Amino acid sequence: MSGLTARIRTVEGWPVPNAVLTVTDMSGRQVARAVADETGAVATEPLPPGVHTAVVTAAGYQPMARTARTSAAGTSLLGDIALAPEAGAVTLPPPGPWTIDPMHSTVIATARHLGIASIKARFAEVSGRLDIAERFEQSTGYAEIGAASVDTGIELRDNHLRSSDFLDVDVYPVIAFTGHGLRRTGSDTFVMPGELVLHGKRRQIDLTLTYGGYGDDPWGGVRAAFHAETELHRNDFAIDYNAIVRAGVAAVGATVKLDLDIEVVRGEQLPAG
Repeated sequence: MSGLTARIRTVEGWPVPNAVLTVTDMSGRQVARAVADETGAVATEPLPPGVHTAVVTAAGYQPMARTARTSAAGTSLLGDIALAPEAGAVTLPPPGPWTIDPMHSTVIATARHLGIASIKARFAEVSGRLDIAERFEQSTGYAEIGAASVDTGIELRDNHLRSSDFLDVDVYPVIAFTGHGLRRTGSDTFVMPGELVLHGKRRQIDLTLTYGGYGDDPWGGVRAAFHAETELHRNDFAIDYNAIVRAGVAAVGATVKLDLDIEVVRGEQLPAG
């Protein structure tokens, strides 16, 4: 049997998954806590009869407090609770297709070098799209990175990274990511879970996103900006080269951080010119 039940939604009527319902008694002591499911539904265990305070919180939204009177059976129904965006929340981009602009996007991989310094590699070739849904959290994305475009500024090292010891670009020319939805973590921060295909291996990863806003550009288009981060482990992708020095190139660490600064242009394709 459930105790206090509610359905958590945005002011537009969309469910708010992972919203937290906390219930306290009149002395302020917490008596229950529950997390909303994908539909926004939330239910506690049966509560002591009497008057309680119910507080609903969710990342990116203003908290909401309600008074609930539970029956002798320990149940109470709050019904629909609408959460408003927290103060200062950014305006999200309009729904529809958005295309990655490779000229204004960068992908940087950073790895430890002999455990004492960092190597940064830029991938010059990036393309893809972001499909913004009516409910922003249902948006999806796809990106491709040209593996052979890796550039650390040292030709010998770049050729080694392209070789079968590392990226093996002749066999696996594309690094691809497909994102499935967004999970809000703040007013302008989200997590996008998805599948990364690298070196012939498929792995589930999370991209941590920071949304930078959107607006008109000088060329008659509309642009939005995102910064994304994730951390990869070479062994997960069968890139397990461990020699300290080979062909004059020092070993790259096992953990690689990816930073992506992405600009997308509204529409199915980039504007001409």
